[in-house]
Amino acid sequence: MAQAVATLEHAHGAGDIPHAADHADHPPSSTGLDSRKLLMWLFLASDCMFFGSLIAMYMIYRGDAERMFLAGQGAGPVPHEILDIPYTSISAFVLLMSSLTMVLALASIQRGNHRGLRIWLGATAALGLVFMGGQFYEFTAFYHEGLGLTTNIFSNSFFVLTGFHGAHVTIGIIWLISLVIVSLRGGLRQDQAMNVEIAGLYWHFVDIVWIVIFTLVYLIPYDDVTTITEGAEHALRFIGLG
Repeated sequence: MAQAVATLEHAHGAGDIPHAADHADHPPSSTGLDSRKLLMWLFLASDCMFFGSLIAMYMIYRGDAERMFLAGQGAGPVPHEILDIPYTSISAFVLLMSSLTMVLALASIQRGNHRGLRIWLGATAALGLVFMGGQFYEFTAFYHEGLGLTTNIFSNSFFVLTGFHGAHVTIGIIWLISLVIVSLRGGLRQDQAMNVEIAGLYWHFVDIVWIVIFTLVYLIPYDDVTTITEGAEHALRFIGLG
């Protein structure tokens, strides 16, 4: 009888090994961080350089467009004629609020509150959709006012910069909706909060980048653009793009 019990316990233990392996966390890197989290930080660092290049090019082209306008040259509207700061301020506020709901979503799964997780993830995605709807309306209004992608050097750099950011927001929205679906199917447990945290890192990065874009694109007056343009030109030469 004792031998039978020992055999049964051994078999039960052997059966638990694959189960434990299935739920093992990703091994930490040499820095002590989860390998997936470290990879996301590296991706965001590279994306910072890309956005930095686009912002620097925008500032240079905006300054050139304004100078051509003052000299009676160039075609199409220029920044001070077309940018709607109050409207874009509302869109920026909406996106900033989505960072708060993302924090609440992470806090919910860390407490094991799956209903709260789905509510706050859904709210974050909804706020992202509102922001994208506002950007689409802005682009449409600019087009009707004569500012297209190839109208002048300002429009080209503006649409590329803001459109690239909009693509990042769209990817984030799809990511958040995917997490909601996985949670509804029971595939997002409390011990898998890292999946939500990594998505949160990406989303907060998108929000921070928009703060920078909103400040430099919409709030900086032309009188200050010349000084910033000179610094941007030196930066582009330094990285080999100027």
